[in-house]
Amino acid sequence: MAARTARVNATREQILSAAERLFAEHGVYAVSNRQVSEAAGQGNNAAVGYHFGTKADLVRAIVRKHADQVERQRRRLLAEVEGSAEPRDWVGCLVRSLTGHLAALGTPTWYARFAAQVMTDPALRKIMRDEALTSPALMRVLEGLRRCLPELPADVRAERDEMASQLLVHMCAQRERALAENLPTPRSTWHDAATGLIDAITAIWTAPVTRDVKEGRTS
Repeated sequence: MAARTARVNATREQILSAAERLFAEHGVYAVSNRQVSEAAGQGNNAAVGYHFGTKADLVRAIVRKHADQVERQRRRLLAEVEGSAEPRDWVGCLVRSLTGHLAALGTPTWYARFAAQVMTDPALRKIMRDEALTSPALMRVLEGLRRCLPELPADVRAERDEMASQLLVHMCAQRERALAENLPTPRSTWHDAATGLIDAITAIWTAPVTRDVKEGRTS
């Protein structure tokens, strides 16, 4: 029984790794289950469906594969900023939990590009957001950021959350791609790249809110 469980776990891991790479490079819906099975070295083309079910289930499994490691990074960073009134500290938790995970994976990695592909599809993006909302540390980080910026209207807060999410995911994906292709990058390490992202995302969150005087709303 133990040997069979080990084989099943190894097969699942091979499928997850192959799917993550192919989805990152080509897009989720451009890749068939057959292609994933072949890339994972599985003679049975039904292996993906057998082990994971639908493509959405496979995407969710990839997200969960990385979530625990990102969460560990986030908890460590959170312990260092608890009680801070500086938005930059909380933004740092958001950014460095992802970039620290990517750095720990070595090169090449595919998770940032996979996440960027998922973010372009509303249904798949919901999977990633739903999984993120199960993170206790992330909820504490977001609450800390809200406490630092109590004056932001709800609509502006939602808009800036979207801006920050897009910037973080797509800039990490761009750097990841450059590293995989041995292209030059603006910053030499993931740590330095995170610093640049923290600067930019903090600026997004703390930018003044322009109001339309006539309409009494943001313009």
